[in-house]
Amino acid sequence: MLKGWKHGWITALLHLAPYKLSGRNVCPKASAACAEACLNTAGRGQMNSVQAARINKTKYFFKNRSGFLWQLSREIEMLKKRVTRKGYRFAVRLNGTSDLSWEKFKLQDGQSLQHLHPDVQFYDYTKILNRLNALPSNYHMTFSYSGTNQEECIQAADLGFNVATVFRGSLPRKWLGRPVINGDEHDLRFQDPAGVVVGLVAKGKARKQMSSFVVEAA
Repeated sequence: MLKGWKHGWITALLHLAPYKLSGRNVCPKASAACAEACLNTAGRGQMNSVQAARINKTKYFFKNRSGFLWQLSREIEMLKKRVTRKGYRFAVRLNGTSDLSWEKFKLQDGQSLQHLHPDVQFYDYTKILNRLNALPSNYHMTFSYSGTNQEECIQAADLGFNVATVFRGSLPRKWLGRPVINGDEHDLRFQDPAGVVVGLVAKGKARKQMSSFVVEAA
């Protein structure tokens, strides 16, 4: 997230307990390899208090979705004002370690978070193909390769969406017939050119994982 600062953006990132860690699955299209390689324990995620907080937030979401969404909306508004005062533009990534369809969750007058905050740039990665059908104009989506969904990646690319893929060691020039850009330069996916594969070098547990989730660069 810090790499976005030099581009004039500050991103707020929501982390929930990924996959089935909380007892509820927040990553419905995750492959077993994707779940194993999740960055949930990267950085401060290694701390027990952080893991407990993510589990508690996830349980709160499923127990009281309306209360969760209203609190989240208030925090977005507060952070937006703080970021603006600092002279930066504000972005929000809601699925830091989840893949929930936030555009479908409604608050006031049947509006989503994206509609309630039209001056905020929302963005995420997803492995759920049908999420790409009708997104709010301020919600940018990048499709993600899971190791088992190559055909869906091709479909997403044909629909005009970029595809994020994890590679081992280095990035190839092309994948699936499309040029690969370095997605590790920043996380501002809404600033990527269209028609590319967003290459991410394997990190954390993924570096040692021998599965189709981590693509061998040719």
